[in-house]
Order: sequence, then structure tokens, then C-alpha cells
Amino acid sequence: MNWITNYVRPRINSIFSRREMPENLWTKCDECGTMLFHRELSGNLNVCTSCGYHMGITPRARFAALFDGGVFTEVAVPAPTPDPLQFRDQKKYPDRLRTAQKTTGEKEAMLVATGEIGRTPIVAAAQDFSFMAGSMGMYVGNAIIAAAEQAVQLKRPLILFSAAGGARMQEGILSLMQMPRTTVAVQMLREAGLPYIVVLTHPTTGGVTASYAMLGDVHIAEPNALICFAGPRVIEQTIREKLPEGFQRAEYLLEHGMLDRVTPRTELRDDLITITRMLMGLPPAVKADLPAPAPLAIEAQATDDAEK
Repeated sequence: MNWITNYVRPRINSIFSRREMPENLWTKCDECGTMLFHRELSGNLNVCTSCGYHMGITPRARFAALFDGGVFTEVAVPAPTPDPLQFRDQKKYPDRLRTAQKTTGEKEAMLVATGEIGRTPIVAAAQDFSFMAGSMGMYVGNAIIAAAEQAVQLKRPLILFSAAGGARMQEGILSLMQMPRTTVAVQMLREAGLPYIVVLTHPTTGGVTASYAMLGDVHIAEPNALICFAGPRVIEQTIREKLPEGFQRAEYLLEHGMLDRVTPRTELRDDLITITRMLMGLPPAVKADLPAPAPLAIEAQATDDAEK
């Protein structure tokens, strides 16, 4: 009996027992609860295929889907003074930065790149909400200035994807000073006659909304994105009234004239190509290339021309 209990039964169980699946193969939609296979989800740009809910997406994944062939060149951003205020809450500020860098694999909360979309050269900048909630610190200010300078130098439009919880508290007043700095950067584009297009993603709040995120020539938002300065809970507690349904969401702001359009992420690239080329005075983008003529067809055409 011991032999059956100790050897045979565990052996049978190991053969017929259900294999454990890696945790990263499936993602549960926060909106509808559908379990989504990771390849299906990434192929749809982190948009739920069941209900259309837009999940977070990293700047690199966004740029890979945005630029032609997923090819782009990063723009160097000047590094600011680390921890200028020697700030400490529950952790030291440098420790928080190292944790965020290790988790995301990125240097900071914004990525700047150059490339082409629909054969239209552009400069793009995108915030990473997974990096300390995409908070606006000195590096983000430097990144936007670097993006604007690159756009002016190359005479290209600038497309910015915002996603932030506001200013970075660990940098205090230095973080708030990025609001006027980035406003000046946007003015550089205006004076150069270059388009500045802002894509507001979930969430875009605080000082980001009060500066560069709302200074674009065209404002596009992803569906159901929260876009505000102060959050709904803070407003309700202040005015002691219940806010309207969908207040501060992209669709509500579109209805009240704060946005130009709300576009699903899967359709955003085509919209940006059309708008960018229109603002730059370029002809409509070529949707697809015709295949090269076959060698025999070329020879036949040459023979016909010679006989004529």
C-alpha cells in the first residue's frame, strides 16, 4: 500500500494533473472582466477586443505601432540635477527613481523620438504613466524642450502623447517651473509655423493639463480618457454636489468644445497622418505602393514602343 501511495498515485496525478499556465499569458480587462490572450491584446494595441476598453501602453510600444515599420530614432534629453531638494517621504527620491527605472526599463517618464508616419517626417514625445505616474519633473520639461528644438531644427511637426498624474511632488517648485518652460517650447513651434498635435490619453491631470497638454493646434483624445486639472473626487468634496455622468471624460469634453475629436487607439495612426499632412500643406498620404512591373511586361512595352 505504501508503494501505491508513495509512488503510483503521485505519478498518475503528475501525468493527468492540469499544467500551470504562466501568469503573463492572460490579462483581465478592468472594464468587462474578459480574459485576453497576451498576443491578441498586444496585437490590438492594448485595447480590449471585447468592450474596447483602452489599457495603458508604454511609449516604446506606442511608437512601434505609430512609426512606419516601427522604426524610430531616440532623441537625447539633457539629464537634470538628481534630487535637487534632497527630498524624502517614505523613501528617498533616488530610491524611487531606481525602482521606477528597474520596473519600466526606461530612464525617465518621457520618451522623445523622430521618424516617419505615412512617409511624413515627425518628432514625437510620449509620457510613460507607469514611471512614477508619468509625473512632470525637470526631465519631462527638458524632454519637451528637446522635442520642440528638434522639430524646429528639422522643420517637422511635433506630436505629443500625454499621460500624467500631474507635477512631481519630489521636485517641488522646480517641477511647477516646467509649466512655463514647456509653454515657451510650444511657442517656439508656433513662431516657426510648425504644427503641434496633442493626443490626450488616460489619465492626463494636474499641471500637465494646465500647460503643454492643452496648448496644441489640434487636440485628440483616446476614448474614456480622464482629462482634468483637479480630479472628480476633489471637486465633489469642494462644491458638495454630485457631478454629471462622465464628467471630465474625453467624450464629455468633446461635447463641450474642449477637444477636436475622440479617436480609438487602433485608428489613431491614420488620423494623425491625415491631420499632419493637412497642416503641413502636403498631398494626401499614399495608402499603398503599386507592385513593381514584371520584367516581361517591361520588355513587351519596350517592343511595342519600338514598333510604333
